[in-house]
Amino acid sequence: MATFVLVHGAWHGGWCWDEVMPLLRKAGHQAIAPDLPGLGKDKTPLAQVDLSRWTLFVSNIVVDQFEPVVLVGHSRGGIVISEVAEIVPDRIQTLVYLTAFLVPDGKTMTDLLTAAPANPHAEGAIVMDAAGLSSTVAPEKIVPVFYNTTPAALSARTMRLLTPEPMMSFASPVRTSAARFGRVKRAYIECTNDNAIPLALQRSMQQTLPCDPVLTLETDHSPFFSAPEVLAEALMGIAGETGR
Repeated sequence: MATFVLVHGAWHGGWCWDEVMPLLRKAGHQAIAPDLPGLGKDKTPLAQVDLSRWTLFVSNIVVDQFEPVVLVGHSRGGIVISEVAEIVPDRIQTLVYLTAFLVPDGKTMTDLLTAAPANPHAEGAIVMDAAGLSSTVAPEKIVPVFYNTTPAALSARTMRLLTPEPMMSFASPVRTSAARFGRVKRAYIECTNDNAIPLALQRSMQQTLPCDPVLTLETDHSPFFSAPEVLAEALMGIAGETGR
């Protein structure tokens, strides 16, 4: 049996895994889905949050587990799990990038987004606060960008749960090395109908930092809501394959 640590993406919290966690646990696995500092129900002021704080927070959860974990990062969560692998590579069985940012050493999410083709679905989606320190998602963009194949009841629930995202996450360089991060197994789950991180960008990142295995889901950016059973099976399959 595997231990899954599930790291949410921007504007989200551990709540985004609520449909998947029971499926993993029913199959006998352990599953942990924390709120990153400043997100979800965590009340850490965003001015006190940086990438290193998120990294250390997740690293502490990872090392507290009895066995090496399957560390899953969704979307922006990808930069967090990469840095965790740099710190505690021997405590991770596999990194799983769920339609996530897989960023090379020294680069930022903004670098990858700037180099990618224009994404009309996401145009105007990010609304900055007055100080430019955090952002929210324009209400009319939430469903088209994140939940375009998600049942309406679930997407409606998210409207009251999304919280501001610190903009440092977009501008913080990822720091990894071949000697540490590079020795951890990597898997990628790509989503073909993703309007937040288009498939072309997902595959461009995989070309730069290859992953094995690569699984393809015909879902939106949020398969934890749009196809939780399929996602749970994919995660358990990766855990079984990479744990041998």
